Amino acid sequence: MSKPPAAAANPTTYPPGPARTRGGYDKGSATREQLITVATRIFAAKGFAGATTREICQTAGVNLAAIHYYFGDKDGLYRAALMEPIHAITAQFGDFGDPAQPFEQAIRQILAPLVAMALRDDDHELEVARLHLREMLEPSPIFREIIAQEIAPLHQALADLVARHCGLDAPDADVHQLAFAMIAMANDYCSSREFLRLLAPEVLDRADAGERIIDRLVGYSGALLAHEQMRRQPAPTKKVSRIAKPRPR
Repeated sequence: MSKPPAAAANPTTYPPGPARTRGGYDKGSATREQLITVATRIFAAKGFAGATTREICQTAGVNLAAIHYYFGDKDGLYRAALMEPIHAITAQFGDFGDPAQPFEQAIRQILAPLVAMALRDDDHELEVARLHLREMLEPSPIFREIIAQEIAPLHQALADLVARHCGLDAPDADVHQLAFAMIAMANDYCSSREFLRLLAPEVLDRADAGERIIDRLVGYSGALLAHEQMRRQPAPTKKVSRIAKPRPR
C-alpha cells in the first residue's frame, strides 16, 4: 500500500462541518458525510496514492472544491475517513477508568461498542474495516499520528485499570500484554467477521448474538485478570524439616 505523505508537525486545520438543523443534518453536513463515506470506500480499495480527489468527488456527486472547503486537502480527507469511526466508537466508552467501577462493568463499556459495531450489517462498516486493516499492515504517518493522539491514551487507561486490579502502581509489560489480549478478543469480531461467519455462522446469526458474545468476552476478560492476579501472588515458602542428630553415647 502506498503511504500518504508524512503528517506535518502542525496538522492543517479545516472548517468544521456545518451545524445540525432542528430537522437533522443540513445540506452541508450531508455533503461532508457523503464525501467521507465515498472516500473511505475508495481509499480502502486503492490506498491513499491510488485514490484521486477527482474520482472521490465525481463518485460523491460534488464539486472538487468541496474537499478543500470541508477538509483542507486530500490529507485532511484521509485523516477524517480514519478518525470519524474511531471517534464514533470511543465516544461510547464512557469513563471506564473510574476507580469506583467494578472491573466487569469497566471492561464491558469498552468491549460492547466494538462488538456492536462488528455485528452491524452495514457496508460502510466493512469499508472502514478494510481501510483500517490496510493501515494495520503498513501504518501511514497520518495513522501513526492518530494512534499516538487518540488510541495510545485509551490503551494506557485500560492498562492502568488492569494494573490497579493487580495491585500495581503502574502497568508493566505483562499488564500491557494482557490489555492487548482483552481488546483483541473484541477486535477479532471487527476485522474477521466474514471469516468467523464461514467457520461458525451460528455464533453471529443468533437473534441475541451481541449480548451473548459480550457476556462471554466480559467473562473471559475476568478470567484473564484472575490468572494474572494469581501468577503475581508470592510463592509459598517451603518449610525445611530438620532431622535431629543422635546424641553421642
